[in-house]
Amino acid sequence: QVQVVESGGGLVQPGGSLRLSCAASGSIFSIYAMDWYRQAPGKQRELVASITRGGTTTYADSVKGRFTISRDNAKNTVYLQMNSLKPEDTAVYYCNVRRSIAPYDSWGQGTQVTVSS
Repeated sequence: QVQVVESGGGLVQPGGSLRLSCAASGSIFSIYAMDWYRQAPGKQRELVASITRGGTTTYADSVKGRFTISRDNAKNTVYLQMNSLKPEDTAVYYCNVRRSIAPYDSWGQGTQVTVSS
């Protein structure tokens, strides 16, 4: 089993910044990528950003240029730096850990991000 714990959410004003962290522990071998997803009320969960063990990153169009994903392989931790936050970024943010062997996906409990004045 893989344990996944997110932290760093909170309330921030529009234009502000937050940094989310996601730490993986347990059966961490064979991790090849980590993702950030988000789910706003009444909407489907969507992929925000991904990073492979080698450092290749992908972003949703809605966050390109504002969010940055990074990882510390030694700590099995991934970060999401979120700048220029907008009200539409309000959601519960989830971390997913992908492995090449079962369990292939392991999710955290989520952390709430609220962007409001």
